[in-house]
Amino acid sequence: MHLSPKPTQKTRTNFERTLQRLEQEVLRMGALVEEAFRLGHNCLFKEDLEARELLVKLDKKIDRYYRKIEADCSAMLILQAPVGQDCRIVSAFMQLVRDLERIADYAKDLSEMSLRLVPYPTHILMAEIEGMSAHARLMLSTSLVALADLDQDAGAYVKHLDDRVDDDYDRLYEALANQQMIGGSIEPFILMGLIIRDLERMADHATNIAQRVSYVTTGERH
Repeated sequence: MHLSPKPTQKTRTNFERTLQRLEQEVLRMGALVEEAFRLGHNCLFKEDLEARELLVKLDKKIDRYYRKIEADCSAMLILQAPVGQDCRIVSAFMQLVRDLERIADYAKDLSEMSLRLVPYPTHILMAEIEGMSAHARLMLSTSLVALADLDQDAGAYVKHLDDRVDDDYDRLYEALANQQMIGGSIEPFILMGLIIRDLERMADHATNIAQRVSYVTTGERH
């Protein structure tokens, strides 16, 4: 039986540098996802067609970040076998980039649905849906700040913010279910239903990110 050699100071320093680089990559990906959410929001509520073209290109860049970070995390866990908080950080990074990637995918979905809504007059409920979107964007920004600061209280705070998005979803779904068709078509209501569903899921992923940050700092799952 062979025991693993005791980590040297140099080995530890190399690991810390790799971890720091990984953290910077995650934060860069987070900034790109924030921008993707902004572009998706603008496509939907500001009829910004140029934003949609930018979003398609940005989504590909986010996917590349996602694949690279996931591969780097896997390599660190297998080759360097971190323990304690180091292991929690790498594992959390591996999970939260999935949350980020999903948010970007939903942002692209918003832009696609915005095109489907173009032929229809703007419905009065879109103003309330815009407020729901703005709140979900705030949740994402808050979670990424918490990640940069390793804020242990982030999970509970963002979960509290998520309660409002859940309430918005329930209220808007009920309102949409009781609307009359526009020009004899049910399509705009289906699209608005899909939009609020995507926003609710984006908020859930933002909550996941904040809760993973809390887990990194405390070692406790909530």
